Amino acid sequence: MNDTIVVAGGGIGGLAAALALGRRGHRVVVLERNAEFSELGAGIQLAPNGLHALDRLGVGDAVRAAATPMRELRFMDGVTGEHVTSLPLTGQYRRRFGRPYVVVHRADLHRQLLDACRAMPGIELRAGLPVTGYTQTGSSATVRLDGGGTVTGAAVIGADGIHSRIRRQLVADGEPRISGITVYRTVLSMAHVPAGIRRDAVTWWAGPKCHFVHYPIAGGRLLNMAASHDDGATTAVTGVPASTALVQERLAPLTGVHHLLGLGRDWRSWTLVDREPVDRWADGRVVLLGDAAHPMLHYAAQGACQALEDAVVLGELLEPGSGSVAECLETFNLQRRERTAAVQRVSRDSIRLWHPAGPEAAARNRMLKAMTAGQLHDAVAWMHGVREFGAQRSGAAR
Repeated sequence: MNDTIVVAGGGIGGLAAALALGRRGHRVVVLERNAEFSELGAGIQLAPNGLHALDRLGVGDAVRAAATPMRELRFMDGVTGEHVTSLPLTGQYRRRFGRPYVVVHRADLHRQLLDACRAMPGIELRAGLPVTGYTQTGSSATVRLDGGGTVTGAAVIGADGIHSRIRRQLVADGEPRISGITVYRTVLSMAHVPAGIRRDAVTWWAGPKCHFVHYPIAGGRLLNMAASHDDGATTAVTGVPASTALVQERLAPLTGVHHLLGLGRDWRSWTLVDREPVDRWADGRVVLLGDAAHPMLHYAAQGACQALEDAVVLGELLEPGSGSVAECLETFNLQRRERTAAVQRVSRDSIRLWHPAGPEAAARNRMLKAMTAGQLHDAVAWMHGVREFGAQRSGAAR
């Protein structure tokens, strides 16, 4: 089996899939809807499972060179300013999970994957070609392009994001679920960051119906800032400008970071959306991957990691000579759906950790304070500690 494989979507998941397949000798055509291959957004967190996947894709060292390792995940009570607990990310964590926990600019991660794809002769990158759907026969699969035209291969990989047109046809589950939470994002030059802000940690400030997270990116030159507010939003918005005063108002309960929020400029807002897990995202010679298959809220910081895991498993299953394409894609779906569904659910459920108030917040603080470093590591091991990404059962599902 060494025919052309068509990948719809040139984001992190699509490029990782192309790289995994190209490394196994397949010809791959990647179709990107935008006029150029680029990645929107700012910071992204990569746990050890994501770095293990990047190593398997051959770009782990390059990504680590562009990333910043973190020493801890800090949980703060944003109302009282109390440091509740920290999950240490050095020493025992690295020995146990085999890789560091890093943060990186999303564009830097995308660029490393893109450069690796460009360096591989068997991968063709074609921009400005939105995919609208697919057809298939017993021996091939074809994507339809907006404005006419088709591209045919032995298989189609739908890596076209949460609004996937491939998913719209394959799963037919309508629009994404609106979470009712608005997130405001910006980056701040580290030259303007107050001296007391940790530059070697991911820090969360939790409060009633809101929380704020910040960490360094771009080699420590910028501070990535994301502020979430449970405002009951019912309409999805993407990248809408927001004033600094509005962000401060929405996160008013977080008294300890009011000044830091005030330093932010060029805030933009997004309504957070996800989907319910589904059992089936394979159809013959067509399969979904990444956010097209299992979109999740960003609160577990696993969206990119799960897409990278997908790519590794897909490449291994579509090893040339491995048999029927449809059977391989069905196996991919079966091997990945339980783990990714568990991460989707924990990403949504974690809101209960960030947003309680009063006695519930006090109880949360007591619970977290009582946990040892080893217990905190145990709690994330089912996500961070996995190195073989197929046929894995998550701790949440055991």
